Amino acid sequence: MDEKVMINDILSGVKSELKTYQGAISECENMQLRQTFQQIRNNDESFQYEIFKIAQTKGYYKPAAQATTTEINTVKADLQA
Repeated sequence: MDEKVMINDILSGVKSELKTYQGAISECENMQLRQTFQQIRNNDESFQYEIFKIAQTKGYYKPAAQATTTEINTVKADLQA
């Protein structure tokens, strides 16, 4: 398995974990457990960003094109309606 595949696999796995933690946080009644999940999620988000920056630097990840001002304003208008 080459490095690009491994990095993309890690990013995919962390993304899945973040969704799971978010679900657990939103459904957790115990505040101490909720805070623990939030801390774990925050750590995973930091890790995900570090891996993302490595992938971007090595050219393994190409972000989507920047949205135009018109596109941004259209989305804002749609969400405010």
